[in-house]
Amino acid sequence: MPGRTPGDSRTVRAKAGSHTVISGNTLWDIARRTLGSAQRWDTVYSLNRQTIEDAARRHGHPSSDRGHWIFPGTVLALPQPVPAQTQTQSTSRFESAPCPTTYGPLDDTRCGFLVVPENRAHPTARTLRLAVALVRSASSAPHSDPIVFLTGGPGADALGNIAELTEAGMNRDRDLVVLSQRGTFSSQRPLTCPEIDRFYADRVHLAYDAPATGDRYAQAAARCHERLTAQGVDPAAYNTSENAADVADLRRVLGIREWNVLSHSYGTQLALTYMRMFPEGVRSVTVDGVVPPSVATPGWTWSSMREAFDNIVGACAAQPSCRKRYPDIGATFLRMVRELEARPVTTHVTVPQAGRVKVVLDGGALLNWTVRASHAPADFPSAVDELAHGRPERIAAQWASAWLPGSQGMFAHGLSLSVWCSEWVPFESPAEQLAEGQRAFPELPRSALAQAPQLPFLRQACRAWGVPKAPGSVRAVTRSSIPTLAISGSFDAQTGAQWGRFVARTLSRSTVVTLAGVAHGTFDHPCGAKVITSFFDDPDSPDTRCVTSVKPVPFITAGEGAGTS
Repeated sequence: MPGRTPGDSRTVRAKAGSHTVISGNTLWDIARRTLGSAQRWDTVYSLNRQTIEDAARRHGHPSSDRGHWIFPGTVLALPQPVPAQTQTQSTSRFESAPCPTTYGPLDDTRCGFLVVPENRAHPTARTLRLAVALVRSASSAPHSDPIVFLTGGPGADALGNIAELTEAGMNRDRDLVVLSQRGTFSSQRPLTCPEIDRFYADRVHLAYDAPATGDRYAQAAARCHERLTAQGVDPAAYNTSENAADVADLRRVLGIREWNVLSHSYGTQLALTYMRMFPEGVRSVTVDGVVPPSVATPGWTWSSMREAFDNIVGACAAQPSCRKRYPDIGATFLRMVRELEARPVTTHVTVPQAGRVKVVLDGGALLNWTVRASHAPADFPSAVDELAHGRPERIAAQWASAWLPGSQGMFAHGLSLSVWCSEWVPFESPAEQLAEGQRAFPELPRSALAQAPQLPFLRQACRAWGVPKAPGSVRAVTRSSIPTLAISGSFDAQTGAQWGRFVARTLSRSTVVTLAGVAHGTFDHPCGAKVITSFFDDPDSPDTRCVTSVKPVPFITAGEGAGTS
């Protein structure tokens, strides 16, 4: 939370209109207790900027990190209360509305909009309408504590996950609450960027690691930013703290006394922030594919890619037929990254719904193809072997299919950039990012490691996006006794299983589960779904018996493979 001091969290007033900081206070807490909204911490900071910065320097800090560090004895002036009429106008509320049909009919579902301020630090700012789907339980006598689902990206539309969730049985005996986060497609004022969609479609024709490719990405981001801000959008208001406040408001306006949180990917960063900021009414939390707010940066992604790569290669070695046919597949893959980085290969492949397309494979493209391969790993060894013997078509087709055709115009790239550019990128230098890559893959050249997995040239795009650095408090470690299930897949190249274990260290009632051979996202895996639903039934003793029976799929070894050389 913005502002941090050791000790208790009592509040002491020095006089009307002011507050004297005591041990344990944070600006979040002060704003919540004195102004009625934690999100107004920024107005407290702005009003007392010089006082807070002077105190930080007296205590040996170069700055307060935008109010992250505040110190006992500091007297803070409080902003004037928001007039009652304005408060009423900006109060979050739920409005019923017909269910969207974007992803097909939503049976047994009630829909509407959560109406919230775009920026809670400025209560008179315009409002946003966030789509909400209330999916009825399949049981005629459901439990009273529903499940709220927080999806990933950042930028994915959670309403698009409803079919997966219900097919996995997540609404077996509990109602399901699905929130389309601010800026995402089903919510009003979506931060979609067709300019970036078009860039991704073009990128398959370009060298992934080339600086010119990065320039085109930054230009696409700049065009999207210019268009959105011309429409009155405040990109800085689309962040994890505001998202967390939206989730808290949703529980309140729906009148839900207690609920359970199911989160995936970026949704886990949001869930961990939410349970730290607004723990009231949270019965239990599942984090599936974990993004720890305290460490997430572009360079952080390298560790997950390496973990998944090693686990895929190790699984091949553990299967006799794969080990025999491809005894050095890991070394072959790394050799091909080096060769393609030095001499990219151009080929043409046919992609369903897109026709024949040109594809350029360099080292960065091959490294990032691993993310796609982790979701369908059976042909990983044979595809790499074909590439090593001059047949790049299978990998090229899979790489192109990941971007062509896509859901152009539906993914909220603007939300992605607002989160990454304020909460990830500013907390890591380019040198630190490169060092993470070199630590993960010391066998690879610098040029292939300069761009973080899935986030190439993000720093250039962030300069075009122009949102300010978030307060350091957004990276606070979540310490909680709320029962938490951290569940991951061993083949997860996006959020490695190690990060489930990492966040569990400060969650006193946590259960950690890893499913062998599963990639990013376990809630739609039969065992993953069973573990998660049993956890919601009994958060302190979930049924994990199926976990030992989950094994990686058999790797394909038959066919025309030429064998490794």
